[in-house]
Amino acid sequence: MKKTVLIILLIFSLSSCDVLNQIGGAIQLSQCEYTYNSVTDIQLAGINLGNGSTISLSNFASISSILTGGNLQTIPFSMTLNMDVKNPNQAAAFLNALEYAIEINEMEFTTGKMDVPLRVEPGQTAVLPLSIGVDLKNLINRYSRDRVAREMSGFLGLSSDETKVTVKLWPKLMVGNRPVKVPAPIPVVFTFGGSNP
Repeated sequence: MKKTVLIILLIFSLSSCDVLNQIGGAIQLSQCEYTYNSVTDIQLAGINLGNGSTISLSNFASISSILTGGNLQTIPFSMTLNMDVKNPNQAAAFLNALEYAIEINEMEFTTGKMDVPLRVEPGQTAVLPLSIGVDLKNLINRYSRDRVAREMSGFLGLSSDETKVTVKLWPKLMVGNRPVKVPAPIPVVFTFGGSNP
């Protein structure tokens, strides 16, 4: 009986240490510096825009047509948003997974999750890639075609307007075999698009 109790206590203490370790990693992550790195793999309604820096005149016309009119039932948009995560702390910052929400000029753009672990050693910088997919038609139905076209034009650099991008990150901790989202997000804000991406 004593042996069973000792084993249970040992397992509980190891589990508690692991949870405390993860909490420490998440705290370090919340103290990291987040900056915009790049956007890659941009796709709009089947048009491959790469990183958006070399949009041709024919693509420009197609994109404008997609964003401002047409009878498409869906307007799929996807990309990878890469952010630099710099760890100025004395301990490693890490997470097992996270959830995120993205706003473009206060417009709720998309939510998602990343299930790939991230670890940033002290004094190092790592890239956090967020794979994003959204149906712009849903945004048009929620807001308006004009607003979505304006925000996406700025975001893609088709207009001279800068776009404020707000990313909220909720790291997840593993408690036993269950991921638990931290209650307060890590906010990241940067401008993108226009003449100064």
